[in-house]
Amino acid sequence: MSLTDLPVIGAALAVDELATFRDWLFDKNRDLELQTFHDPAVISGDWQPHAEAARRILDGYAGRLGIHGPFWGFTIHSKDPDVRRIVAKRMDQGLDICAAVGATQMVIHSPYSTWDYNNLDNYRTGRASLIEAAHDTLRAAVARAADQGVTLVLENIEDIDPMDRRRLVESFDSPAIRLSIDTGHAEYARGSTGAPPVDYFVIAAGSLLDHVHLQDADGYADRHWTIGEGTILWPSVFRALRGIDAHPRLILELRDKAGIPASMRYLEERGLGQ
Repeated sequence: MSLTDLPVIGAALAVDELATFRDWLFDKNRDLELQTFHDPAVISGDWQPHAEAARRILDGYAGRLGIHGPFWGFTIHSKDPDVRRIVAKRMDQGLDICAAVGATQMVIHSPYSTWDYNNLDNYRTGRASLIEAAHDTLRAAVARAADQGVTLVLENIEDIDPMDRRRLVESFDSPAIRLSIDTGHAEYARGSTGAPPVDYFVIAAGSLLDHVHLQDADGYADRHWTIGEGTILWPSVFRALRGIDAHPRLILELRDKAGIPASMRYLEERGLGQ
């Protein structure tokens, strides 16, 4: 496989990091995820200057643009209906920002916890109740996203069984909600809670996979390390990606953005990405 046939890798960056990586982003119109707007202080405050700065720096950019949506302090399946209304408001605020910056994708977080894996079937309506609560929270956001040309992508966090999240996405029966995989979260779950390896998450997502956070980890914690520093078997991950009928955004989500060049060298030298 020639370099030009390899998948193009993008990155998750804060608005104030865009200028540093602008040339790299523009050279192949790499996928970009803006991560400034999930901060509650930003999303509930004056976020417009951040949006204006992003539009200014990205003038002429023709890649696929998304944002990481809000997630701090809540889940999308709260049993408290008043909390669900707050979460629905946060989703609406995230979609406001998508409209302002021209984003076509918003990352949101899976509701499935380690506790859920062992206990949902301990209750007769456990699984159905979780899905019902998630629908109550997200119903309006999914409908608005469809009208707005945005796709919500549901990212694994503590998920052990990757099919749980797939079934939840399928239950909406809408092209406006799809799956996301965070490789480091999957590796944490594999090493610490008995989840399958990362490539199994990719295979389980199949054609519903629309977004991937690429980060390395050690199976113990959510490291967000440079690619190659952890224990993820990257050839198996990219082989699985080649085997599904999907074209997900491949986004480096590193804690230290200085690791982007080293991550790219690792992927390029192994013929995995460009």
